[in-house]
Amino acid sequence: MVMSDDMMDAIEKENVVFLSTCSGDIPNVVPIGFARPLNDETILLVDNYMKKTRENLEKNPKAAIVLRDSLKCPYQFKGRVEIFESGEYFEDAVDWAKSVMTKLSPKAAVLFKVEEIYFIQPGPEAGKKVD
Repeated sequence: MVMSDDMMDAIEKENVVFLSTCSGDIPNVVPIGFARPLNDETILLVDNYMKKTRENLEKNPKAAIVLRDSLKCPYQFKGRVEIFESGEYFEDAVDWAKSVMTKLSPKAAVLFKVEEIYFIQPGPEAGKKVD
């Protein structure tokens, strides 16, 4: 699934996105302060403090993301993640996080591959899959 320029711009400018994961039957939602699109199908997330979220992603790589401001970006992104603890993506994540806050020590780069997008704004389109 391809994100539009407006979607990618909203993700780039948003301070916080919410990442939802699940392992077994207990869902988990956390705010993530480092999220940005790498291209129109992939969002980079930085694992600075993930604990339960990381455990969930290692057991079940499926996740969902919404932005804090649903007026600017009224969509839910669903997809799969891949976790990198070394290599180019990890180094980019470390450089980005440390450029914002030098005390951070990222544990991983989490690449979120967008597979589906849904409308979340109230109204007749709510819950409808974006084509």
